[in-house]
Amino acid sequence: MKEMILQGQAQGLRAAVIEEGELMEVFEQEGPFSRLAGNIYLGRVENILPGMQAAFVDIGLDKNAFLYVKDAVLPRFDEEDEGLAVSGAVTIQDILKPRQQLLVQVIKEPLGNKGARITTNISLPGRYVVLLPQVPYVGVSRKIQDSKERERLKAIVYEACPDGMGIIIRTLAQGLQEQEIICNIEQLAQIWNGIKKSLARASVPGLVHQDLDLAARLIRDFIDEDVEKITLDQEEVAEILRRSLQALNHPAGNHVLVVSHMDLFAERGINDEIRKALLPKVWLKNGGYLIINETEALIVIDVNTGKYVGKYSLQETVLHTNLHAARMIARQLRLRNLGGIIIIDFIDMVNDEDQQQVLKALEEACESDKIKCNIIGLTRLGLVEITRKKVGQTLTARYTKRCNACSGSGRINLTNLN
Repeated sequence: MKEMILQGQAQGLRAAVIEEGELMEVFEQEGPFSRLAGNIYLGRVENILPGMQAAFVDIGLDKNAFLYVKDAVLPRFDEEDEGLAVSGAVTIQDILKPRQQLLVQVIKEPLGNKGARITTNISLPGRYVVLLPQVPYVGVSRKIQDSKERERLKAIVYEACPDGMGIIIRTLAQGLQEQEIICNIEQLAQIWNGIKKSLARASVPGLVHQDLDLAARLIRDFIDEDVEKITLDQEEVAEILRRSLQALNHPAGNHVLVVSHMDLFAERGINDEIRKALLPKVWLKNGGYLIINETEALIVIDVNTGKYVGKYSLQETVLHTNLHAARMIARQLRLRNLGGIIIIDFIDMVNDEDQQQVLKALEEACESDKIKCNIIGLTRLGLVEITRKKVGQTLTARYTKRCNACSGSGRINLTNLN
């Protein structure tokens, strides 16, 4: 069973995704401008860095945003790969000039001393499709594997796609009637036309289009066909969810429950689970444990047998622990919102079949993740490499701050260096 818990806080909202009784994801919105990813700005190029093939762009935030050369060039359609690829060899000096105005979209939140990362390739996500206003390309989510369904959806979108624009068909479009998809495309096209009209009176730098608030984003991106129940503490938000979900013929629209007399996150143990997810050590049900370390360059996960000693043989003990670890790792990636390069040091397995079994378990556990996760495989050292798209801030960045006394190391110096 999959359910969602929503709780109001001050001027914002918190949301939790529960699957089979386990907390899988947490989202927050503190005030109207707490989330930047997805927002569109009219910016001004401040500095061009040929040595980095990048530019700093003022979009009106405290820190200038960072624009890589590959994010400053519109992609082209690659017929062989049937996907989008960055156009040929260009340099940042070829395409940008100081003080140039740019319409950009935030694709990565600011983190620490780093400003937001931006792109000139604008995309407008809807519930069933993503509109690409500047790239004439039609693609289908890889999670839709039925070839006839893929062709049916493509045919619908080719007919409805506005001239000069592109569409990526999302997984939720599978099995939908033609009119529902067309309606979603038209809504997104109207939003884009509104953005273009607003440019004439927009200040530079300044916000041109703000992405949806948390409640609306949950409807668009996270309340899929598996969600059976939604519990929250605000009647006003509940009514919005009911109307929106019933309009989509979603069964959860009839199962929106308001409980206003209790702290839902505390009562359901969500706050306790968040506290655990901020610690490096994660215990497995069989007595093994993980150590998760977040660094600036990558995420490192170590698997240990811990208290688990097995029953029959060392091979069985190692395999059993690694299988438990694979499922927990997939959960922790979602819960902690970890992205980028992820290295996993499973307990050494001599048997190739055991290695493949663990990799398959990890792959299956990551399938429910809405954020793209690519399991590359084993290195020559026996480490498992994963990449997961960075979207928003990690749980650590949202709930903790660096310690001034120890510079974030979390350790006490026992030596006298005076």
